[in-house]
Amino acid sequence: MRRPSDASPLRRSGGEACALGGAGYAVLLQIAHPSVAQGVHDHSDFASRPFARLTGTLYFVYGTIYGTEEEQRRLHAIVRAMHRKVTGPGYRALDHDLLLWVAATLAHSSARLNAMVFGEPGAEERAVFLREASVFATALGLPEEEWPASPEEFDAYWERSMRGLRVGEEARRIVRELFHPASLPLRPLMRAQLLLTGGLLPPDLREQFGIPWSDARQRRFDRVVRVTRAVYPKVPRPVRFLPVTLSLWSMRRNGGWLKPRRTRGSGRPVS
Repeated sequence: MRRPSDASPLRRSGGEACALGGAGYAVLLQIAHPSVAQGVHDHSDFASRPFARLTGTLYFVYGTIYGTEEEQRRLHAIVRAMHRKVTGPGYRALDHDLLLWVAATLAHSSARLNAMVFGEPGAEERAVFLREASVFATALGLPEEEWPASPEEFDAYWERSMRGLRVGEEARRIVRELFHPASLPLRPLMRAQLLLTGGLLPPDLREQFGIPWSDARQRRFDRVVRVTRAVYPKVPRPVRFLPVTLSLWSMRRNGGWLKPRRTRGSGRPVS
């Protein structure tokens, strides 16, 4: 796939800071897939180090959308090398169905948060956005032809996948650790993220995750959405895109995130 232009829907909306409000939502959708949850439980420390893991995710997302071609190649090689190690009984991170689901949650959560704040995009713009968002899947190693070819195909895939989600004990344990961190400074931030996540999740998944909800919480969530919709679009675009600016600066300052281990003389990452 060609790198999207500055005029593309993905580049226009992919860096909006409002999409970070859906970070917990995307994570919980991912781990509602039992195989993803097991892999995260066995191999990831994001529940105990949420900001470190968020930083890595932002490097991947923003680097994929806004990075140079060299930065994209490096990031994608690192992510694929890391995922090759994530295997266990009943799961393998590089299975195509898992790659598709993780990439779809990234595209869906970004699009949903932007639509909540700015309004629903037109049919043509949404089609282009979804086509461009296939880069998240191909970056992870999914063949491009396995990404839904149209919004209708994406919607059908999404509805089918949502019906098949089942929240297991591993996922609930991750949620408890993630939203109730030991670090005191993190607790107010994670309470806010829990409110947003609970409001975005469908009721059945929210219940399966054990996220407490009430009419009062729903009103609070609705109020946050209304205020954000009224205020956020008036914020200057450079401020709204500050997470992109800071993430790319940090990634470049650190030499391009992690350095994949290389075979002697081959120049290629190894698992």
